Amino acid sequence: MELPNVTTVQEFILLGFGIGQQKRFLLLSFFTILYVLTLAENITIITLVFLDAHLSQLPMYTLLSNFSWLEMCYVSTTVPRMLVDLSSSHGIISSWECFLQFYIFFSLGCTECFFLSTMALDRYLAICHPLRYPQIMSQHFCYTLVAICWVVGFLWYLVPAVLISKLSFCGSNIIDHFLCDPGPILSMACPPLGNAPLFSQICLNGLIIGNVSFVVLSYGCVIITLIKSSSQGSRKKAFSTISFHLVVVTLFYGSVAGMYLTPGGEKHSEVTKSVTLFYTAITPFLNPLIYCLRNDQVKEALGRLLRRRRGLVGRKETM
Repeated sequence: MELPNVTTVQEFILLGFGIGQQKRFLLLSFFTILYVLTLAENITIITLVFLDAHLSQLPMYTLLSNFSWLEMCYVSTTVPRMLVDLSSSHGIISSWECFLQFYIFFSLGCTECFFLSTMALDRYLAICHPLRYPQIMSQHFCYTLVAICWVVGFLWYLVPAVLISKLSFCGSNIIDHFLCDPGPILSMACPPLGNAPLFSQICLNGLIIGNVSFVVLSYGCVIITLIKSSSQGSRKKAFSTISFHLVVVTLFYGSVAGMYLTPGGEKHSEVTKSVTLFYTAITPFLNPLIYCLRNDQVKEALGRLLRRRRGLVGRKETM
């Protein structure tokens, strides 16, 4: 038997922020500038690590350069589409584009979770096992970890994404959001929903709880080791670095957990949009500043690169 009012949805309407034209223009201007700055920051980090012989040999910066590439992909999955919708009067998106956006968005988010755990592992090995660190965290092992993060990140949410994309939809095709998110999509689906909500929640709970537990355990061991350290100078410097790393982790997981682990976290549309904006647009802008661009080694590498370029320009002018 066919269910009544079941339609094959060809497109969805993203309501966006529901604000006036003037506020839309202000948001458009602000997030355009923020997006450009985010790309510029991350491109700078990737370029520095690629061109600087010293940084390219250090596993931490290999991880950070890949993390910068991830952040560029992550922010580009949602922000350009949001900017286009802000500049127009409607946000029509085809169903396949919607499902593709939320799968890539979630997969990149999963990959970021694994990268944060990998960087926590790197700091644990560097501080808790400094003598064995060069042997353990070799270039080969580092690239293996990077590959695992990407592959597992894109496989983690594949089953829920496929199950959600195969659902039928009843009535309205309006999504009260600026991007395609599983919560609003599931709310429009016709019953029975099958295993899609269950698989989605299991994957999200396992991802967030598992990675947060690993990060907390890793940095907990690091902090204990630093407290026992006899060198006050190195301890202070390490604590400074770790504290900024913990800020990144707290900002990302705090907002994500508030959305997907808290009961009713996706129910209040305005709060949902604000929190989603934070971890899709704000944190990718802050992460390079926190992780890299305030780092002395990165500043020195940037200075070397600029001096090298000035030297090349000077030689060309004298020829």
